Amino acid sequence: MFFEYPYLLWLLLVPLALVAQYVWRELTGRRPYLNASTLIPWTRGGFSILSVLRHLPFILMIAALCLIAVCLARPRSSQDLERIDTEGIDIVITMDVSTSMLARDFTPDRISAAKDIAIEFVSQRPSDRMGIVVFAGESYTQCPLTTDRATLINMMKEVYTGIIEDGTAIGDGLATAVARIKDSDAVSKVVILLTDGVNNTGAIDPVTASEIAKTYGVRVYTIGIGANGYAKYPVMDAWGSLSYQDVEVKIDEDLLKQIAAETGGRYFRATDNAKLLEIYSEINKMEKSRTTIDSFPVYKELFTGYAVAALVCLLLALLTGAALGKLS
Repeated sequence: MFFEYPYLLWLLLVPLALVAQYVWRELTGRRPYLNASTLIPWTRGGFSILSVLRHLPFILMIAALCLIAVCLARPRSSQDLERIDTEGIDIVITMDVSTSMLARDFTPDRISAAKDIAIEFVSQRPSDRMGIVVFAGESYTQCPLTTDRATLINMMKEVYTGIIEDGTAIGDGLATAVARIKDSDAVSKVVILLTDGVNNTGAIDPVTASEIAKTYGVRVYTIGIGANGYAKYPVMDAWGSLSYQDVEVKIDEDLLKQIAAETGGRYFRATDNAKLLEIYSEINKMEKSRTTIDSFPVYKELFTGYAVAALVCLLLALLTGAALGKLS
């Protein structure tokens, strides 16, 4: 234990001075008022406990003052130094939310499978800061970088198709993710970009976005999501009924490979739920760059116990003083 403000312990001289004054007054302030030839009649009367208890309120008040002085000096304790290892990685999951993500070649569909597996990935990395960017015909940040897993998972659950202009703006999605992570001081900066289509809109060319990512040291893992061949897409007919029709799966794999190669990442192709889960597991294993934070002491405040004890002493001083006053 140590004191944050040890110089305040000089306040203990105040109760010490009060004790000295009290003792001096007891020794010199009492004068005999009856002359007697002998003290035998009084000594035979026995010992009176009230003559001792009358000092108790003062003793309790002095104890309270001492405890208050200790509280003001702020007693603290420190445990052994701790060393903490952390991954030191910032990750932004960038997800395509165009209507084509409703295709049923995944269970139950692409967007739901992508969300569920991303949530599992998030849960497996408690030490990293992570964020979410979504894009279709435009892009926006669903959740900025955070270590709050509960918030991140809830925000991932709120990702849906149809909430922004439709299309596939891969360049805009990547550029938004890079903007969110570029100023990070993490050991490793990673973007996981997931899409099921071909870039067909947006203000920023995907190749330009990848060059920007490379400039800021952002590594991009690209995932093309969609079965080989054809997939069933939901279609609304003229009578408002929902039906499904087979549509050819088109993914610009050459572009996604180029983005990954440019930034030092890797390209993956997910054709079903199991393959997508495997891809996230592989990324999870690759991104394990550890860093050690300097040791630091853990402090604990101890004034609470002293403050409670001081309050108890004050209350007892008042109660005993009142009780002795009635007895005398």
